[in-house]
Amino acid sequence: MKIAIGNDHAGPQLKQELIGYFQEKGIEYVDLGVAEGEKCDYPDKAAQVCEKVTSGECDMAVLVCGTGIGMSMCANKIKGIRAACCSDYFSAKFTRAHNDANVLCLGARVLGAGLAAELVDVFLNTPFEGGRHQRRVDKITELENR
Repeated sequence: MKIAIGNDHAGPQLKQELIGYFQEKGIEYVDLGVAEGEKCDYPDKAAQVCEKVTSGECDMAVLVCGTGIGMSMCANKIKGIRAACCSDYFSAKFTRAHNDANVLCLGARVLGAGLAAELVDVFLNTPFEGGRHQRRVDKITELENR
């Protein structure tokens, strides 16, 4: 598994904490985020990170901004991306299991590092259940193709 991770200027510290989690778990990653003190526009960062997923270079991605909402809105504009902004365990688990989400968006200003790592862990380790959920994911794709 290879993960793309990116952040805007609100998220360098949380991104570094999550990179520590990746290193501890032996997860390969690509860091596309900005460093402390650098500025960027989150739509540009979301596009850059999601391109790694849609191209197949990375399996999934994690995006970090102040709330996770802006990154989520941008990521979901990109064909082939199903991004979810999560701040609780249940949502992070079931967005993978039922929605086959491929991008997790997190808010650096609303989550602590421990909870964020827990959300990443459940997101990355929960398989898509398929079955009746596949029909619904296919409908999302149909909406995307309109």
